[in-house]
Amino acid sequence: MNHPKEGFASLTPHLVNQARRRALAEGCLLVDALETECGLASSDFMVALGHLFDYPVFSMTDLHGVEARFDVIGYSESIQRRVLAGEDGQGEPLLVLADPFDAQTEAWARRRLKPNRIVLAHAKDLSAYLARQEERMRAMQDIVGNGQDGDVGIETTEDISLARIEEDASPVVKLVNSTIYDALKLQASDIHLECDASGLYIKYRIDGVLVQVGQVSGLEMAEQVVSRVKVMAELDIAERRIPQDGRFKVRIGGREIDFRVSIMPNLFGEDAVLRLLDRQALTAQAQTLRLDDLGLDAGAMASIRRLAGRPHGMLLVTGPTGSGKTTTLYAAITEINNGRDKIVTIEDPVEYRLPRVLQIPVNEKKGLTFARGLRSILRHDPDKILVGEIRDEETAQIAVQAALTGHLVFTTVHANNVFDVLGRFLHMGVDPYSFSAALNGIVAQRLLRLNCPHCVSDVAPDDEEVARAGLDQQQILGWKFRQGKGCGHCRGTGYRGRRAAAEVLVLNDHLRELIAERATASRLKEAAAEAGLVPLRDTVMGWVARGETTLAEVERVAG
Repeated sequence: MNHPKEGFASLTPHLVNQARRRALAEGCLLVDALETECGLASSDFMVALGHLFDYPVFSMTDLHGVEARFDVIGYSESIQRRVLAGEDGQGEPLLVLADPFDAQTEAWARRRLKPNRIVLAHAKDLSAYLARQEERMRAMQDIVGNGQDGDVGIETTEDISLARIEEDASPVVKLVNSTIYDALKLQASDIHLECDASGLYIKYRIDGVLVQVGQVSGLEMAEQVVSRVKVMAELDIAERRIPQDGRFKVRIGGREIDFRVSIMPNLFGEDAVLRLLDRQALTAQAQTLRLDDLGLDAGAMASIRRLAGRPHGMLLVTGPTGSGKTTTLYAAITEINNGRDKIVTIEDPVEYRLPRVLQIPVNEKKGLTFARGLRSILRHDPDKILVGEIRDEETAQIAVQAALTGHLVFTTVHANNVFDVLGRFLHMGVDPYSFSAALNGIVAQRLLRLNCPHCVSDVAPDDEEVARAGLDQQQILGWKFRQGKGCGHCRGTGYRGRRAAAEVLVLNDHLRELIAERATASRLKEAAAEAGLVPLRDTVMGWVARGETTLAEVERVAG
């Protein structure tokens, strides 16, 4: 505990007056404006503040020794008013203040608690302490609720509904829950909480594009929102300097939704990204999932079906994150799953349940990596294997050997096009002769947004945009350029829904020879064109010509 230092007078009346003017101008609290104005480190500022008010100062360590009295001042009121009623180690009533300038709150808290002592604590430390207390209360509720069955370690699931959101007393809990609720209603794939100097920006990723849906002013509120997310994901709310990953579940409308959480520190606090995964809806979809459902062109779809129907070898799908690679492989496996073959997958994570398929989740904390899991799978007598992603040399080597020894291997690799995949494997140290012998084909995939059917209309092509796309006026003769104006159905974007586009390279003997010889990219492209490869860009330009999407969308996704 820090005691006021004699003679320590950094917070002069002149400085307080400057801070008061700043607080009025910026609409923030005086204590926050004073901390910014004085330029002291947080710990030094609290010592100076304690000296100014003649109150002792509690550090985060001191706060851990306080027993909260939420029966006197409730949890939500503690957050809103930045005050804590508690007892010290001797059971004496103790009042903790983060804002000693708020005389009204102090008087209100004194009437409720009648404390023996009043101490100060930094707002961030008090916020972290309160978030930890909420985590403890939730854990105790789980124990009470599950104790009869003797199962304490079950992951908790929080119910979210409009009624529950309205009942939430805490503005932070209400904000987080309503953000999650709205994201699910808008079918967003991710929620981004971005913190900067002015506060928090809330964005949803819808159809692959980030859309800002809200903004919260003030860094303090931003920190509380991120702390709330960390509590839900059972992360360390006191740790703000390193990235953290976690997960939690919510129940909405009778179904459970999984969330994967990534916390990343920045200059002004922390950013959070929540990835939504509606396993129940996806599992129901997987029962009837087919390649036809993805919107692929007939030629690409036929090639993928032929490759998925081979008795052995390797089918690679590539593309950036969020391009639908796993969904394409799931659709291919669902089509060939006739019950006569043993199909095993290893994924990180298992996104949704495939019927009659053994699916294994990667667990690196327990030592179950892709490479180790793949070795075990080979001893499980599989016919077909799906490896969620090839990330390292060891996994690549095992996958190639599996494809050479009579198994059909489906997998994904992060690369930009079918030719970059070849370089990725060769740079990972895979023998080019073995790789070319094992490989059946490569699928490079993207997801493009389609024009909204409710507001689409004919447009005249922009000359600059046409030139930037590498086209001329002669080439676009007869094209039907169309674009959505933006309406309520598409949330003003002009696009509604997405469709998969793919280029499929089916290997022949000539291509295998070139790969084994480590031929140049130009020779490989010539041989691929002779083998019938239709470039992905040609496919999506056909969509533009028919008015299904725009040149701007093609440039955004395909370059």
